[in-house]
Amino acid sequence: MHIYFAATHIQQLPEGHRFPMGKYELLRQRLAAELAQLQLQLAEPASDGELALVHTPSYIDAVAQGSLSDAAQREIGFPWSEGMVERARRSVGATISAARTAMKEGVAANLAGGTHHAYADKGGGFCVFNDVAVAARLLQAETARHQRKALQVAVIDLDVHQGNGTAHIFQTDDSVFTLSMHGAKNFPFRKESSDIDIELPDGCGDDDYLAQLQTALQQLEQRCQPGLVFYLAGADPHEGDRLGRLKLSFEGLRQRDQMVLQWAREKRIPLAMAMAGGYGKDIADTVQVQINTFALAYASWQHWQNR
Repeated sequence: MHIYFAATHIQQLPEGHRFPMGKYELLRQRLAAELAQLQLQLAEPASDGELALVHTPSYIDAVAQGSLSDAAQREIGFPWSEGMVERARRSVGATISAARTAMKEGVAANLAGGTHHAYADKGGGFCVFNDVAVAARLLQAETARHQRKALQVAVIDLDVHQGNGTAHIFQTDDSVFTLSMHGAKNFPFRKESSDIDIELPDGCGDDDYLAQLQTALQQLEQRCQPGLVFYLAGADPHEGDRLGRLKLSFEGLRQRDQMVLQWAREKRIPLAMAMAGGYGKDIADTVQVQINTFALAYASWQHWQNR
């Protein structure tokens, strides 16, 4: 199974910055040690042309040239640097590569990604470019060119924060179906309209969460027949997350991942995964949630190869 990543050391954050950049390297090291069967590969950066399938030229230029306003940088949550730009491009490139590989092998992943707060003309919430939106548009264009057919895409966003940027980008596009399960009272405080929005109360635990997810997948199946799924497997619904406000256990999150992966596998829908958010009070908890997710994804990939 192929896993693509952006080299996170290229983006240096100020001392005390609240974004846990170090989690990606911890995850990469543990995957290499514990799931050596996975093929970890540095992603190529997304080009301006690929980014322009979603983002406005003026925004792409402002990011690339360092002319973002102070307010725009505050909304993103990162100070501008060349490293920020490089990492953002490679994060999009990793999801593009994961989507292309998933179409051939059934399952592939971005070690990070899930930057769902980025809109066409601005970033936000630690998201510069919207990796899933760009990859969805590009795979649709490539499918239309090579296979001369339309590709229906579904986004299953299980980060604890609503994918407001993704929802807004595809709000009037019937070819991309968006499903988001998120904390009702959590960021972003101004929500957008996804095709399916499941708003969860603070303190929601395993049983209620899994029941609502099962219902949401049934609704998705009734309303959409996707040829590709993007799965945002956020670790931040975990009970130990400092920003999540939900109460899912490690086992509950394993069952969540298994439910999504099995749903896609049984329907033979290729699945590209991005890890989205995770802000554990103990960052080792976030990494453990993600290790569990990758182990299940690898098992699902094996099922694809054996059928």
